[in-house]
Amino acid sequence: MQATIAVLPGDGIGVDVTAEAVKVLKTVAETYGHQFSYPSGLVGGVAIDETGTALPPESLDLCRASDAILLGAVGGPKWDDPRAAVRPEQGLLALRKELGLYANLRPVKLYDCLIDASTLKPEIVRGVDLIVVRELTGGLYFGQPSKRFDGPNGREAVDTMAYSEREVERVVQVACDLARNRRKKVTSVDKQNVLSTSRLWREVATEVAQRNPDITVEHLLVDNCAMQLIKRPAEFDVLVTENTFGDILTDEASMLAGSMGMLPSASLGAGKRGLYEPIHGSAPRHAGKNVANPIATILSAAMLLRYSLGLSAEADAVEAAVQRTLDDGYRTYDIQSPGTTLVGTREMGDLIAARIARS
Repeated sequence: MQATIAVLPGDGIGVDVTAEAVKVLKTVAETYGHQFSYPSGLVGGVAIDETGTALPPESLDLCRASDAILLGAVGGPKWDDPRAAVRPEQGLLALRKELGLYANLRPVKLYDCLIDASTLKPEIVRGVDLIVVRELTGGLYFGQPSKRFDGPNGREAVDTMAYSEREVERVVQVACDLARNRRKKVTSVDKQNVLSTSRLWREVATEVAQRNPDITVEHLLVDNCAMQLIKRPAEFDVLVTENTFGDILTDEASMLAGSMGMLPSASLGAGKRGLYEPIHGSAPRHAGKNVANPIATILSAAMLLRYSLGLSAEADAVEAAVQRTLDDGYRTYDIQSPGTTLVGTREMGDLIAARIARS
């Protein structure tokens, strides 16, 4: 198979972790007889520094011409001025919107060998294997008006949460389709007791559930869901929710898996082209120091193989290599525990790639 994979390292440790994911993809290509190319582009803070915009037209064109996109992370203190007109995150939001990537899949799986890495009791987190489907192109992050201004009471700001029936319908259907190959249970998360958008969300989610009678669909208020993710996380299968709630809940859920460095994601739309990235940030204090955990990005590459390239066996091989590497006791700093072997970013990538080559 021939495929073009656009690589957007972005900022901070995004450069470090995408290099290891590409290393793994190159090993997959060599082992299974594929030909992948990896053209790179700018996004985020580095793009602002070089071009004045967070997503240069050349980067967007590159993504449109590619079969899939692998992204590292964007942002950092250098670009954190709240009054700045151009911010790194605008590049990521623009990518999602321009490419029509409305469903963000975020698997949360706790490996048995990492059970001590979680801050929760083993009996609470054992068996956690869930996936959050986050609506990605609506809600507060895209609603208008969104602005800051001077009013009669001084500085003011407004953001708008907006959703249409179609936006809710399509992402809830994605959740049902995913659940069909899992435990057939969907938890739809909203705040319908307060928000009009959430009342629409629940109404449409209920209608989608009726069209999928083989799937059990339950509804939870977001504050209750946040509590239940800590109290009974292993009972969840597929969660589906709107943009802002999904962003917050998946950061919470990352602690179930031991570290943000373990959580991949896939952003998908109507076609096969997707955007794949770890859910963690750019962590600039760790950039270039060979300490960041690349596993989330490597697992994102596995999702890329599965969802955009249709290479399920290859994706399984990557995931199995991650499992074997962890079972063999190798750890980056964020998941280290007594009796394990500490390795750096590049070494973890080498170890996983070597196990793929031997598969």
